[in-house]
Amino acid sequence: MISQAEATRVALEDDSRPVDIKCVGVTKIFRDFWMRPRVRAVDGVDLEVRRGQVYGLLGPNGSGKSTTIKMLLGLLTPTAGRIAVMGKRPRHVDTKKEIGYLPEESYLYRFLSARETLDYYGRLFRIPAPIRRERVAKLLEMVGLEAVEHRPVGEFSKGMQRRVGLAQSLINDPQLLILDEPTSGMDPVGARQIKDVIEKLAERGKTILLCTHLLSDVEDLCERVAIMFGGKVRAEGTCGELLEQQELTNLQTDRLPADALAEIQAVLEKRGLGLRSVEQPRRRLESLFLEIVDTARKEGTHTSGARSGGQIADFLRSGAAEVAGAPDADGEEILDSLAAKAAAPQPAQKAAAPEPAREEDDALADLVARPAAPPAATRQPEAPEAVEAESGPDENPDDDVLASLTRR
Repeated sequence: MISQAEATRVALEDDSRPVDIKCVGVTKIFRDFWMRPRVRAVDGVDLEVRRGQVYGLLGPNGSGKSTTIKMLLGLLTPTAGRIAVMGKRPRHVDTKKEIGYLPEESYLYRFLSARETLDYYGRLFRIPAPIRRERVAKLLEMVGLEAVEHRPVGEFSKGMQRRVGLAQSLINDPQLLILDEPTSGMDPVGARQIKDVIEKLAERGKTILLCTHLLSDVEDLCERVAIMFGGKVRAEGTCGELLEQQELTNLQTDRLPADALAEIQAVLEKRGLGLRSVEQPRRRLESLFLEIVDTARKEGTHTSGARSGGQIADFLRSGAAEVAGAPDADGEEILDSLAAKAAAPQPAQKAAAPEPAREEDDALADLVARPAAPPAATRQPEAPEAVEAESGPDENPDDDVLASLTRR
């Protein structure tokens, strides 16, 4: 791992390194349909990233980091200011082959395997087939996916997809690598491996712009850091410059016995304990980050992103209070209430029951009062013509039977 003192020394000795990213007064304003300014996402940002640096871009959600990255990639046009990437404008075609980009979300074709995905991106850069196959094999081994290279990417976990995304950002061997949350969704082992890869790339002279919320990664990897809030750069410099506490001094000595702790000032020379080092103590990057954001919020600096979380919503608190304050009901009261609910609809059913009964009685009385219908009407409907053929429509078969009996 590159120490901060060594990184600072290299930076001071090699200020003549070419500048890969240069932003001067960059501003981006998003407008509505009527071209009225709605959000000032980036406001007068100045950045300078030199060749071989690992540069950290920090800030809470909505501070303008992603908008800045999109302008560096040529996906957005700045409203004001100037941007130079690899000595050219961001939208210049020649710069694209020198840039590798890992977005915050891995947008991969889920039905392609890891090997097919890398081969596809290699074809986009028109890399010759022999070189492409060699690079794909090496990248899969580098990110630890050679054993599952033929599985569809859609079956991978998020951490494994991030590994594929990192590999595709390196397929063209870029000079400038832009990484947006590279360790998101990874386990500690995978995150450590990605950090090792970033260190090795920096040792090879690659320029890396690292955008992350993991402040420990920035503290371990980055040579310089810029902290953004409300679209502005609130602090910029090396980690040593930003984290040193000038008003304090640390003295490091050999291990002291317990009885010497109270007399350190007078006993050091008598006991022959020498000073190991004298340096300015450093604070944690996390505390500096939170202090800058808190100060900006107290100043009323506007931001289009999320703010600090507030209290629990009223409807959640009231619901819990009502449930907690409700008296417990006895078992008998619950049974009585259930029995009352079950018995409630019964009177309505009983009241409605006599109406069909009365209708049936009226129908029977009407049938009794009517004269007897001819037997032809009571026969099966499928053969009415046969009945009419035998007796005719106006003859009664019963009358014929009585007449024959009378004549006998």
